[in-house]
Amino acid sequence: MDVILESTITCPECGHQKEVEMPIGACQFFYSCANCGTLLRPKAGDCCVYCSYGSVPCPSVQQGNCAC
Repeated sequence: MDVILESTITCPECGHQKEVEMPIGACQFFYSCANCGTLLRPKAGDCCVYCSYGSVPCPSVQQGNCAC
């Protein structure tokens, strides 16, 4: 299975979308919206901001080995 590294994060506050490259081997717990500055944190039960607000889950979840 190929891992997708590009994800589009959508800010829940202002709706701004930005395509970002996700890190491999680490979960990202915080992301600051480039438009309004809102600091995003994972929703309950999610390991990172990509799983909560991204168009694609993080690489660890895609590979089935998320240790978060």
